[in-house]
Amino acid sequence: MLSAADNELLTRTGPGTPMGDLIRRFWIPALLASEVAEPGGAPVRVSLLGEKLVAFRSPDGSVGLLEARCPHRHASLFWGRNEEGGIRCVYHGWKFASDGQCLEMPAEPEDSSYRERVRAVAYPTHEAAGIIWAYLGPAELKPEFPDFEFARLPEGHFHASKRLQRCNYFQNVEGELDSAHVQFLHRTFGGYEAHGRVSLKSMDETENPVYTIEESGAGLMCVAERPYPQGGAYWRVTPFLMPTFTMVPSMVEAHNTFTAAIPIDDVSSWGFTITWRPERPFDEADWERDLGGLTLHVKVDPETFIPERNRENNFLIDREAQHTTNFTGIMGTRNQDLPVQEDQDGAICDRTTEHLGTTDRAIVAARRLMLRSAKSLQKGTEPPQAQNSAAYNMRSFSGPGTADQGWRELWETAQPKSTQPVS
Repeated sequence: MLSAADNELLTRTGPGTPMGDLIRRFWIPALLASEVAEPGGAPVRVSLLGEKLVAFRSPDGSVGLLEARCPHRHASLFWGRNEEGGIRCVYHGWKFASDGQCLEMPAEPEDSSYRERVRAVAYPTHEAAGIIWAYLGPAELKPEFPDFEFARLPEGHFHASKRLQRCNYFQNVEGELDSAHVQFLHRTFGGYEAHGRVSLKSMDETENPVYTIEESGAGLMCVAERPYPQGGAYWRVTPFLMPTFTMVPSMVEAHNTFTAAIPIDDVSSWGFTITWRPERPFDEADWERDLGGLTLHVKVDPETFIPERNRENNFLIDREAQHTTNFTGIMGTRNQDLPVQEDQDGAICDRTTEHLGTTDRAIVAARRLMLRSAKSLQKGTEPPQAQNSAAYNMRSFSGPGTADQGWRELWETAQPKSTQPVS
């Protein structure tokens, strides 16, 4: 369990909070590139870490991300005109470049230099893998963009999605790191062909896994080892990447999966998922079988990003299917995660009354790392992971190994060629 003070520190991410300051030291997903697909198109509202922002793709194709409030009289730039070189507030015509510099003040005297002294709050962006990423931290500390494998792949080799989660971001993070829940929450009573995901019947579900947690250059390596019926062990290696990212071992062969839990505010978050495959592009069969909402992506309302299965319709739970088809009666891996995370003691879980077990070692380690890093930052020590771009070039791993093979040997064989050492 956590103390009330640590739970407060862990879950509050608004401007000026210790955890908010920590997350702002990293590049984070802000919105899907498809939301601002058209150069010169309409601005889009974006909410991140308690800040109200506006994103827009300029006619030249670059993406700006500004505070929604116009510095003049705080009218929202969401209503603004996306013009060559910047966005113009419709209230009085002040125009701002993507870096926040005021370019024009039409009503001011022609010889006035006032505009040179006015800037809108602006954040750098980086487009990669179908996502617009943002850096919200101090400009002088802006790190190199992480060397994600998926960020270097051509179009067609990745698929990105976004969903609204109506709970604190860390409830999603903990779910991604919880290997023990897989054999229950995601258990099926049949095979992959019938239910869109891998059956766990080939594994000994009665055996308790053994957990190993190690720190890495990007965060943590969370390892679960289970006995394998054919001999040896079945390994599940889940990297936790600072500040709120995970590489989830895929339940579908030949796919790699990245997830990010990004706070909107303290009671809601964006869940981003990127599935990628370097070897060949995804095709229609991949979409129908794996990417259409039955694995770690979900079908959402295209305007609100609320999942089609949500708390208002009880996630379309089928109580009959719960006895005959799968453990939950809810179809889809991510769809099964959502209800238990959103209904986990409310939007902000009270961790002071938990009773943690041995299966929660990865969760405990992630909490400690985040809390330690936030407290250290308040004392002036920057998080080293933010400046270690190369450490983010990795994949997860799941699969069997012989009795004489350890997790590290198996994990390393699955990595991109240029992956750096874990430590």
